[in-house]
Amino acid sequence: MEWSFQPAGELVAALRGGAVTAEELTEGAIARIERDDEVINAICVADFDRARAAAREADRARARGADRPLLGVPVTVKESYNVAGLPTTWGMPAHRDYVPAEDAVQVSRLKEAGAVILGKTNVPLGLQDIQSFNDIYGTTANPWDPGRTPGGSSGGSAAALASGFGALSIGSDLAGSLRTPAHFCGVYAHKPTLGLVARRGMVPPAEPALPAEFDLAVVGPMARTARDLTLLLDVMAGPDPLTYGVAHRLALPPARHDRLGGFRVLVLDDHPLIPAGSAVRDAVNRVAAALTDGGARVERHSPLLPDLAEAATLYMQLLISGSVARFPVGSYAPADPDSLDAVRLRAMAFSHADWLEANNRRELHRHAWRQVFTEFDAVACPVTPTPAFPHDHHPNPLERRIAIDGAEYPYFDQLVWAGLATMPGLPATAVPAGRSPEGLPVGVQLIGPMFEDRTPLRLAELLEEKMGGFQGGPVSRAVPR
Repeated sequence: MEWSFQPAGELVAALRGGAVTAEELTEGAIARIERDDEVINAICVADFDRARAAAREADRARARGADRPLLGVPVTVKESYNVAGLPTTWGMPAHRDYVPAEDAVQVSRLKEAGAVILGKTNVPLGLQDIQSFNDIYGTTANPWDPGRTPGGSSGGSAAALASGFGALSIGSDLAGSLRTPAHFCGVYAHKPTLGLVARRGMVPPAEPALPAEFDLAVVGPMARTARDLTLLLDVMAGPDPLTYGVAHRLALPPARHDRLGGFRVLVLDDHPLIPAGSAVRDAVNRVAAALTDGGARVERHSPLLPDLAEAATLYMQLLISGSVARFPVGSYAPADPDSLDAVRLRAMAFSHADWLEANNRRELHRHAWRQVFTEFDAVACPVTPTPAFPHDHHPNPLERRIAIDGAEYPYFDQLVWAGLATMPGLPATAVPAGRSPEGLPVGVQLIGPMFEDRTPLRLAELLEEKMGGFQGGPVSRAVPR
C-alpha cells in the first residue's frame, strides 16, 4: 500500500494494528523525498540517518507494548526550530554554521510523542516573507505550480505536506506564516491562541533559547486533514516547563458544537483596504454554501464586528514595530500618506509610548471580539486575497506588488486578512476550499474565540466531511531554482 498521503491518524491506527512498521513508513517517505524534492526543494536539511534509527527504535518500543500519540509517524520540522545537531539559520547566511546543542521545546514534544523527524523545511530570510527562499537553501516551489510560491514563512512545511513528505509538520505564524502556505498548497494549518503553545527554541540563532514571550507570534501544527491538526495540537499545547517549573498541559474547552447545524458563522469576503480576488471570494462562498446546506446559521454582516480598517492599521503598527526592532530594513517613501505603506513606514520609528498606545487600542478590539463570539461561534474569511502568486525575488520587498484580478497593490497589504486573527491573538484554522480556475488550491480561515481552539478545529473537520479537503498529490514539473 502507498502510505505517503495517508492521514497521521490513520498511520497511527495502521502502526498499532501491525499493518505497517515505522521503518517502512520512514523508508517510503525518504524514497519520495529523494525522488521528488529535486523540483520542490522543501526539505532543506535532511536527517535521514537519525530518522531511520528513530523508526527502528519506534518499532522496538511498540513491540515492547509502548503506545504514544505519534509513535513511528514520519514528520518534518520548520528550519527555524532548533534541532540538536542540525543547523538553524533562519535562512541567514551569517548563521549558516550555527548548530544548536538542544532541541526546541516543540521538537522535544514531537520526540516524546514518538514522531520520526525526517528533516527540516525551508524558510525565507529571517522568516520575513510570504515566500520561502534564501541564499543558503534556495527557493521552494509550490507543488501545484513550481513557478509559484508555496507561501511563507512555513512554505517548506506546506510544500512538504502537499508532496507527501511526511504526515505532519510544525511551523510558526506571525503574519499568516502557517495559514498562507496552507492556503497556497491546499493543506491544513492551525494558528493557536496566542500563548497556548510554548515556543522556546524557535528563535533566531543569535538569540538565547529561553521561554520569552513574543508579541503576535505563535507556533502551531500543519497537516493534510483537520483531525490531524487536533492530534498534533494536543502534543504541542501547554506552557513551557521552564516557566512553571513542571510540565503540564492546558485543558482547552470542548468545541461549542459537534455538528454543522449547531454553528453560527459570520462570513466575510470584503475588506475596506484591499479587495479579495474572485478566486478567493468564490472559495469563501463555497464554504458559506456548505455551512448553509449543513444547517449552520450564516450571516454576512454584524454590528459587533470591530472596524476592519482600524484592525489592519493596528496590526501593521504592532507587526512592523516589533519586526524592525529585530530585523532592520531600509527606509522608503510611500506615495499615499494615508495608505498601509505609510502606516508601516511610521511604525518603523515607533517609540515605546507609541507601542503602548497601539496595544491599548488592541485591548478594545479584543473586547469587541468577545462580543462577536457571544453571537457567533466562528468567522470564515480569506487568508490572503489571491491564490499562490509567481515567485517574486525583487531584493526590496517594499517595492514588490501583488496583482489582484489585474490591479496591483503593495505587496505587504495582502497581510490584512491574516492580521485579523493575529492582532487580537485569536485561534484560526486554515482549510482547503477548492481550486481557482487555474487549478491552484484556495483556502479559507476559520477564526474562533480565544482559547477555544477546538471550536474552529471541529468546524474544519465538519467542513472537510461536507466539501472535501486536501486533494493530492500534485504533478510537479522541473523548474530552475
